[in-house]
Amino acid sequence: MSNEKTVILDGAGIRRALTRISHEILERNKGMKDVVLIGIRSGGAFLASEIGAIIEVIEGGKVAVGTVDITLYRDDVSGNLPHVGKTDIPFSLEGKKVVLVDDVLFTGRTIRAAMDAMMDHGRPSCIQLAVLIDRGHRELPIRADFVGRNVPTSLKENVQVIFDKANQALEVVLEK
Repeated sequence: MSNEKTVILDGAGIRRALTRISHEILERNKGMKDVVLIGIRSGGAFLASEIGAIIEVIEGGKVAVGTVDITLYRDDVSGNLPHVGKTDIPFSLEGKKVVLVDDVLFTGRTIRAAMDAMMDHGRPSCIQLAVLIDRGHRELPIRADFVGRNVPTSLKENVQVIFDKANQALEVVLEK
C-alpha cells in the first residue's frame, strides 16, 4: 500500500472554513452572549483559539476560550496511561453555551470523552460541536453542528491537520 498524500484544504481554505464556522456559531447563538469555546487538546485547542480570534474581529469583543484534555476519559486506554496534558478552563461552564472544537471528527469517541471531562467543570446550558473535518464512520450517535468540510473516507485512510510551530493550521491532508 502506498503512502499517498492528498491536500484536502490549504491554509487559505482552512481560514475560509474557520471564518464560516465562526459566523455560523454567532448566527446560531444570536451573538456571543454566554458562548464559550473549549478546544480538545491539541488540534482542537489550536483551532478554538483561531475561531476565538476570528469572533473577536467580527464582534469586537473577546470570547472565553479553554482547552480540555481527554486522556483520562478515553474508553480505549488500558494498562499504562499515556501522557496526560493540561485541561485549562479558567471560567465557569454553568449555564454557558459551550462550543466544543476539534480538528477531525471520526468515530465520535473523542467527543464523548470531552463531554465527560467538561462536565467535571460545570453544567452548560448546551454543548455544540464545531469540527474542521468530518470524515464519517461514527460509532456513537454524535454529529457536528458546524463543519468546515465533509470528507468521506475509507477506514484505511487517515485525515490529519498539519500545524506549524506557532500552532497555525497549515493544511489538511488525506493519507491513503
